Amino acid sequence: MRICCIARTALGAIMLSLVICPTVFAATSIAELAQTIKSVGDQGRGNAAAQAAVQELSRLDSTNLEPLLRHFRGASPLAANWLRSAFEAIADRSIKTSGKLPGPQLEAFILERDQSPRARRLAYEWLIKVDPSVTQRLIPRMLSDPSPEFRRDAVQQLIGQGTQLLEDEDTAGATTAFQRALTGAVDDDQVKAIVKSLKKLGQTVDLQTHFGFLAQWQIIGPFDNRELKGFATAYAPESKIELEKTLVGQLGDVAWQLIRTDDDYGTVDIAKQVKNYKGSVMYLTTDFVSDTPRKLELRLGTPNAWKLWVNKRLLFARQEYHRGAALDQYRVPVTLQKGRNVILLKICQNEQTQDWAQRYQVQIRMCNASGSGVLSAGSKTQANDTKN
Repeated sequence: MRICCIARTALGAIMLSLVICPTVFAATSIAELAQTIKSVGDQGRGNAAAQAAVQELSRLDSTNLEPLLRHFRGASPLAANWLRSAFEAIADRSIKTSGKLPGPQLEAFILERDQSPRARRLAYEWLIKVDPSVTQRLIPRMLSDPSPEFRRDAVQQLIGQGTQLLEDEDTAGATTAFQRALTGAVDDDQVKAIVKSLKKLGQTVDLQTHFGFLAQWQIIGPFDNRELKGFATAYAPESKIELEKTLVGQLGDVAWQLIRTDDDYGTVDIAKQVKNYKGSVMYLTTDFVSDTPRKLELRLGTPNAWKLWVNKRLLFARQEYHRGAALDQYRVPVTLQKGRNVILLKICQNEQTQDWAQRYQVQIRMCNASGSGVLSAGSKTQANDTKN
């Protein structure tokens, strides 16, 4: 009850400011009301004030839609839902009364890549209700967009163009369209569709390069993981990587050896390429050279327990076995230094003997925030690395 009284008092003061100084109201009150919504907490804390703020925002006219969208940045999923509710109430009323939305302002906002992807998509979905031509104007510009939805739309548009050109027997045009689509494609289903079409056109595709998979490693092991003790045990490679040095392992002396995968999706299959040592730990290391200091992502898929270090800094650890594996199953932000960066991966296999518990493998790639593969400096040129 006290929260409701506070909310009503605050909103009453805002309404009074509208009468006294209407030109200041929009900029000030939207920020204040949005902050009330963004302050909502767990277990219903702040819900009453948030509901009151949403109701107040919903009364604004459509000129306030674009300013409202800017407050999605930094909002929790719950707060973003509240903000979306206010936006949709305003937009729906504007369409019903005038058939219009502030197109130029919303379109410009959609193109601001540093804004909330959720807010940008919301603006787009409402804008095409009154102006379907927005799709043709904007989507072709989204091929390297950080928003997965926009990027997927741009790729799908090019796939459609390529398919139509194939039907028209324009093989050169179709090849160009599919190759352009591949530069932006990061979703597995789209990549497979593009590769299938390009193969029909006589083109070869290097998916390892496209995705930025780390395909060549030095590997050592096995070390002991019986009774799952190895995950927490810091074996020698965790303190110092000495590729020329022999270490004492689970079954005797072990040495670093080169392992490389030719799998299109970069899967290093320890069970098949080395041996499926049960109750064991293996370490893999490789270098990644960066021309500049930069922030990227290491994306990893594995059914095994694992830890990941870059330049001796532990970035992530997960002790779970046989959960399944998928492309980009885990996303780990990484800050690279200029020059050589040392990646160390610890991967653990347990002692289960069931058929479904035998996979001992990992796939890992370097990419930017939008999912475009990034190669180590000196590797093959990669067209889809936009260095975002």
